[in-house]
Amino acid sequence: MPTSIVHVATVARLRWGWLAVLALLPWVAAAAYDAARVLDVATQRGPRVAEQAQALVQQIERSSTHEEAQRLKEINDFFNRRLAFRDDALTWGVPDYWATPLESLEKRAGDCEDYAIGKYFSLAATGVPTTRLRMVYVRARQQGQSLAHMVLAYYPQPGAEPLILDNLRPDVLPASQRPDLTPVFSFNTEGLWQGAGAVTAGDPMARLSLWRELVAKVRAEGFI
Repeated sequence: MPTSIVHVATVARLRWGWLAVLALLPWVAAAAYDAARVLDVATQRGPRVAEQAQALVQQIERSSTHEEAQRLKEINDFFNRRLAFRDDALTWGVPDYWATPLESLEKRAGDCEDYAIGKYFSLAATGVPTTRLRMVYVRARQQGQSLAHMVLAYYPQPGAEPLILDNLRPDVLPASQRPDLTPVFSFNTEGLWQGAGAVTAGDPMARLSLWRELVAKVRAEGFI
């Protein structure tokens, strides 16, 4: 591997590493995906949601038989194809709403958090350990601006360079190939981590209440 590529990958691992654990989340139970429960809840919400849920359950079943790298691609593609990007104010009438996978599929729309949420819980349902997944707030450079954004990161092993799942890009790419993203803080169903950047993408501790409420809804839907 050329020296320049090695250097970029090393920098990426450093940027996407985490300085400190801000909080552990003992209130989150271990994952226990229940496809029948997901379908039952979706059916109660109407035929449109049931149809979307059936497609997701079938995708989860297919992906669970594949290697993890292929699961990432398939689940990333599923949500990027199924959802249209739309601000929460237009979809939900509030500035910030974290939707469950079924809620997003019902609306066929979501913002960056909703894409990442759908991918996180669907990958966990395929059997990917949640310890390898991180919801990551980033600063994304777009057209000369630095914008708050969220992606899903997959770490094949602790300290490794992660792969990034993002609604802005169709491909699952290593972090070293996403120099437009600067990670700020990350979290999953195990904990919350501070990154190297300034916390300008949102207060991480304030986000815990949103995450707690979301996890309760996702559990009721059968994803955990």
